Amino acid sequence: MLPRVEDPALLVGADTLDDAAIYRLTDEIALVQTVDFFTPVVDDPYDFGRIAAANAFSDIYAMGGRPLTALNIVCFPSGVLPLEYLARILQGGAETARLAEATIVGGHTIDDPEPKYGLAVTGLIKPGQELTNAAGRPGDVLVLTKPLGTGVIATAIKQGNASAEAIAAATATMAALNRDAAEVARACGARALTDITGFGLLGHLSELCRASGVAAEVWYDRLPSLFEAETLARQGVIPGGTKRNLEYVQPWTSFEPGLESWQRLLCADAQTSGGLVLAVPSERTAEAVQALTARDTPAAAVIGRLVDRDQAGGYLLNVRFAGSG
Repeated sequence: MLPRVEDPALLVGADTLDDAAIYRLTDEIALVQTVDFFTPVVDDPYDFGRIAAANAFSDIYAMGGRPLTALNIVCFPSGVLPLEYLARILQGGAETARLAEATIVGGHTIDDPEPKYGLAVTGLIKPGQELTNAAGRPGDVLVLTKPLGTGVIATAIKQGNASAEAIAAATATMAALNRDAAEVARACGARALTDITGFGLLGHLSELCRASGVAAEVWYDRLPSLFEAETLARQGVIPGGTKRNLEYVQPWTSFEPGLESWQRLLCADAQTSGGLVLAVPSERTAEAVQALTARDTPAAAVIGRLVDRDQAGGYLLNVRFAGSG
């Protein structure tokens, strides 16, 4: 275990398992800092660069911040893959940074047998305006801004049985920035916010519930999924990380008996550059959905609500069909 950090300028650290750290410089300016990198999830190097960069910027957006600068983090097998591949990865990252209105100011590269890419990102926010995962309240409605299933599709790509349509849909979703979703979250008074990445919907939502002292209902039949994701999951195309995610959340998660094993796994699917989950006051739900739809976010789905833990039957998460129970 790392020692607990005692620094009054550290507004958000590791304690609440938030998406990024926030460090106050002055009463008007705080830094938002994060780092993320991973191995390719698609075959095209340019698209991989776009996706990895969008994934890294997402942590800044999930805190309500604005990305400012970024450093490339690169692992690349020199002498094995053409340097053109590396150039295309970096070009993809640079294009996403341009769209995010952030500046890539350098980076670091090492020789590694397996390619990896990502960014260390610094953003800005005014102290007191941060959106964390620790302020959700019972009654808040949960809104998801990207469909699930990127882990399933990425596994299908590796196995060579993903259709061109599924690859295109997953690539577009993963490469999309969460900037618009974060702006809607702030405008619509979201109390808590988190992005959905490697720990899956249930893993990240459980962190929000713990930090906020609440429980959650998740309505399976309201969850959006990528093209072919359900079909592939039903066929057993499930990444190892997704299986581990489900195993991890099972002790504090109740599933409606009618949910099949592949459906439970899809709820825990390990996402790459997934969407945001907004915990919105119930009276502002329609406003949030309309605003997300107007901005053409990949999804604008009402997927559940936060509830008092005393009403959750001893579980942190209850996954069921809408209208049941």
